[in-house]
Order: sequence, then structure tokens, then C-alpha cells
Amino acid sequence: MATKPKKAPVNPTLDLLKSHYPDAHCALDHESPFQLLIATILSAQCTDERVNIVTKGLFKAYPTPSAMAQADQKHLEELIRSAGFYQNKAKNIKACAQALVERHGGEVPRTLEELVELAGVGRKTANVVLGNAFGIASGVVVDTHVARLSFHFGWTKSDNAVIIERELSEMIDKRDWILLPHLLIYHGRQICKARRPQCDACFLFDLCPQRGVK
Repeated sequence: MATKPKKAPVNPTLDLLKSHYPDAHCALDHESPFQLLIATILSAQCTDERVNIVTKGLFKAYPTPSAMAQADQKHLEELIRSAGFYQNKAKNIKACAQALVERHGGEVPRTLEELVELAGVGRKTANVVLGNAFGIASGVVVDTHVARLSFHFGWTKSDNAVIIERELSEMIDKRDWILLPHLLIYHGRQICKARRPQCDACFLFDLCPQRGVK
């Protein structure tokens, strides 16, 4: 019996993920950098599917930073209630929109330093926006799927998102920083599920150090 690898080899693993998920992309529906920014703020502790439902009504009512900056906070809370933590999120998205209007001419800034100064925006959200709205590889987005599969593959031993991002950015070619999270999210949702991984159907079985482990 072949011995299990200590960690999944990076390039072969990425090549297989790319071939099996050629359409991997950001799951948050958006038509502009502003919409992606707000959707990402709303996605904290909420599923992408729920956020996409919420933002349909939200962006219809407040399609621009200027409109959202002038929104009644109670109305914002009503629109985003089902996304959870709605009072804090409503406060953040209104303050974020106000800052975009007052400090950035109504445009979403294109640097990590400027983005993380906005209400409700941390490094993860900034990386999402820069990568998916502008094609700027500022870092690797680390969500629950990315953290779990990175540990599963032996790419990290940490559960700290900052450390995981640093380790992934060191081992992954920068040209793949934006795509990698989407690939891992697709795989985590479709095959390598947290509660019941489908190892028998996994195309990464031979490369995986955790293969067969329940």
C-alpha cells in the first residue's frame, strides 16, 4: 500500500482543481466594485446565497455610494435583516458609503491600506474586492473553506487567518492568489465537505494526506 503524502503537492493539486472547476469565480453577485464591497461586508457570518438574495433589494433601493450614504439606517436594517447582525452591518455599510463619497469621490479605492480604513472592512474583505473587482492580487482570501482545506492538505498547521494567508502567499504563485480561494471554496462545497468528505469521489485522493480520514 502506498504511503500517504505528508502534504498535498501544491502545483499538481492546483492543476487538478483548475481542470475540475474551470468556471470557479466569486459567488457574490455584483455589477460594480461598490456592490462587491457592500456584499462582502454583508457576507460576514452569512452564506453567499443569502447575501445575494439580500443585495437584490438593497442595490435596487440604494444603487450608488451617494444613495446609500443618505439612506435611513432603519430602512437599511429592514433590507438586510436576514443577513444577520443587521444593526451593526447597516451602520457599517452606511458609514462605508459616506466615506467613499467624502474621501474617495464616490469610487472604491484600489489599495489595501485605503480599503481597510473603511467601516466594516478588514484585510479579507479588502483582498476580495481588490482581487475580484480590480484583478489586483493583494493577498490570499482566507475564509472557512480555505482555512479548512489548507489544513487538510497539510499546507498549514495554523488556524489563524493571518498566518494561513502568509503561508499560502509564500507557497502559491502570485498569479494564482485570486483564483485559489475560489477553487478551494468550490471543492469544499462540492466534495471535501466538512462533515462528510466524499473521499471516494475525490479527484485529489492520491495527493491528499488526509485521504480516507473521517
